[in-house]
Amino acid sequence: MHKAKKSLGQNFLQDENIIANIVHQSGIKADDDVIEIGPGLGALTRHILQITKAIQVIEFDEDVILPLKAACAVYGKLNICQQDVLTVNFNDFYHGTKIKLIGNLPYNISSPILFHLIEYAALFKDMHFMLQKEVVDRVAAAPSEKNYGRLSVMLQYHFKCEALFTVPATAFKPAPKVESRILRLTPYNELPFIANDYTLFAKVVKQAFQMRRKTLRNNLKALVPASELDNLPVDLTLRPENLSVADFVKLSNHIGAL
Repeated sequence: MHKAKKSLGQNFLQDENIIANIVHQSGIKADDDVIEIGPGLGALTRHILQITKAIQVIEFDEDVILPLKAACAVYGKLNICQQDVLTVNFNDFYHGTKIKLIGNLPYNISSPILFHLIEYAALFKDMHFMLQKEVVDRVAAAPSEKNYGRLSVMLQYHFKCEALFTVPATAFKPAPKVESRILRLTPYNELPFIANDYTLFAKVVKQAFQMRRKTLRNNLKALVPASELDNLPVDLTLRPENLSVADFVKLSNHIGAL
């Protein structure tokens, strides 16, 4: 029996009702191209294969490959990419049809994975991930909520972000010390707000949240000449968490035009 590796943030999902609900919420159909990140021992994979008969999986831990193959053999075709997901070029898996992405992401690197996937947003139909509840709440947070931050803004620029149902620690083996939640990310076909210079937009968001308890006036000093600060299209007495995605886009477009 494969033992979960703490170093890889492994917690294997065991609860069949929750597994079935995740697959149901993902809306996977027989003709969908599906990629699963971190299939582990195949808890989700088996259910997906019963629908699609083939799946591409990305798994870093070579020790789970054999038990994964054994668990899935009777259900369909398993294509395995044994690689760190942070180094995966998802263009390699795109065959002209938008991909449905699903997975139980390793909690210790979930934010870097989400940032990595932004680059490939146009390839995906949608994404359904199990993550630490706290991370999902941050991604889906609205402006002025305490957990709204850089991750919220950057992901909400590209995706409709929805927090679905909570998964208790008892659904896993070993049980993690935190609750989990399912996150749905649906890429926008047309972005609601467009940053004229995306690199600058990302830089403005990062700088604004550098010291989140400080006002925007303090945080933006490094990016904007002092003489221009009072001409910015936002209230500089606000804190960064008070600005919506639209506000950040407007702000970065203004700074870019200076």
